[in-house]
Amino acid sequence: MVAYDSYYLLGLAYIMKKDIHPTYYTDAKIICSCGNTIITGSTKKEMKVEVCSACHPFYTGKKRLVDSTGRLDRFKKRSEKTAQIQAVELAKKQAKKKPAPAKAVKPAKKKVAAKKAVAKKVAVKKSTAKKAPAKAKKK
Repeated sequence: MVAYDSYYLLGLAYIMKKDIHPTYYTDAKIICSCGNTIITGSTKKEMKVEVCSACHPFYTGKKRLVDSTGRLDRFKKRSEKTAQIQAVELAKKQAKKKPAPAKAVKPAKKKVAAKKAVAKKVAVKKSTAKKAPAKAKKK
């Protein structure tokens, strides 16, 4: 049978198995990047954090930029790189858009004359086509 430790809290029994839980340190330290140290209970002996209640803008009312591991610098580099790429692409597009030397444009008289000739032939065919005899009106 498995051995259990029983703990009483507010009159309720809590049963925990032995040797399966991590070690709990009642004197664990939380060290902030601003230098503030907090002592609390945890399963880790020491923890390091970037922001705590002593330096967080929500609690202090001060505006402070927290730049963790150069995120702002990486963002600026990335935006500059994309701007350069876009500038190169724009230059390529403008180079393609430059018009070739203009060629002499010949008037399209032949096409217009051909269309008129076709229209005349169609008109002649319509006029020479046999017409159906009109029904005589009775008076």
